[in-house]
Amino acid sequence: MVKLMLDGLGGDCRGKSKDEGRRSKADPASRIPHPASPPIQCYHVNAQVSDNMEDIGTFRFGKLLLILRYCLEAIWCRFRYGVRAFYYVPAPGKRAALYRDWIVMLMCRPFFRHFIHHWHAVGLGDWLRSEANWFERWLTNRLLGKPTLGLSLAVPSMRDALWLRSGQVELVPNGIPDPCPDFETTVLPRRIARLAARRALIAGENADASANENAGPDPEVFRVLFLANLLPDKGTFDAIEAVAIANAQLRATNSRMRMHLTIAGALPVGAGDAKFRSRIAEPDIAGSVDWVGFVDGEKKTVLLRECDCLCFPSFYHAESFGLVVVEAMAAGMAIVTTRWRALPDLLPASYPGLVPIRRPDMVAGKLIEAMSEDAARLRDEFIRRFKEPAHLETLRDAILHLEAAA
Repeated sequence: MVKLMLDGLGGDCRGKSKDEGRRSKADPASRIPHPASPPIQCYHVNAQVSDNMEDIGTFRFGKLLLILRYCLEAIWCRFRYGVRAFYYVPAPGKRAALYRDWIVMLMCRPFFRHFIHHWHAVGLGDWLRSEANWFERWLTNRLLGKPTLGLSLAVPSMRDALWLRSGQVELVPNGIPDPCPDFETTVLPRRIARLAARRALIAGENADASANENAGPDPEVFRVLFLANLLPDKGTFDAIEAVAIANAQLRATNSRMRMHLTIAGALPVGAGDAKFRSRIAEPDIAGSVDWVGFVDGEKKTVLLRECDCLCFPSFYHAESFGLVVVEAMAAGMAIVTTRWRALPDLLPASYPGLVPIRRPDMVAGKLIEAMSEDAARLRDEFIRRFKEPAHLETLRDAILHLEAAA
């Protein structure tokens, strides 16, 4: 999302300056500023300190050196380019990540006029109240408190911005590029054909798949997708249990339908990896689940198009938005997810596919219901609320309001 924001606001001005400098030597006319240049200039310090998922939130001495280097780079931008606003994504409720934020703010806060906190992860305020000691609460308020602007992705994530007494809080829902721009001509006919075939099978009628080639060769298979990093709190095991329960119930009623679960995501070492590998090999789920590993780009798009339903029973402590739910909406998929954090806010009012957290039995019931529901209407919700241009326009307005107020 930070990359999408950076690209949408015109890119890194330092990188553009180098390119423009090289072009100006060859072509003097290129020195003339472009009249449509964006009103927000970004100077990006790529502050990556973790090499992989297992490294996130852990302490290494090398990370400290990197953080110090990034802070010095940001301070250099302050004086070299006259940058006045410091944009930052604060940590969730994890000590190592919070201590990193202390160092960043201790070094950078004296040099910048405005601070913008963008809450892509949530839960810091709750963690400070319930688990932090008095010193951690005090120092966090001193170093991270009273930013000029807090950007929240949804109403529940406003709690962190308000807890740290942001001078101004703006609601800026995430948005994504449309993963299915050909939805009407390619994806929707397949959705309609498979839904009609499933309804016929559930009603006990003869559903001849060959009568409509758009339904594919297996309309009796309800294809469920779990798309996330395979952390237990993301609902990985709940999704597996739910499909196993649902298939058992379908067999018990002699239904011709069955479910197949595709799990797409990286498996962090130590995050229940041995348990996960063992579970998907057990007899009650073996043959009904595929793990395809981490996917992105075209591979992810293919899964969104070919699967019928997203199962995302997350109770992740820092779940701030749930981009995967928005991606599923864009693809017109049915969705079963939890009443957790901002996830219900992404879906239409009274959406039937919501369940409490840690209830795989209820997830199974909702998956069975989703087999006969028309979810293509969720595509309209995506178009209305979560397309990339609307997100960038809202984000730009929030930042420009800050400058206007200053």
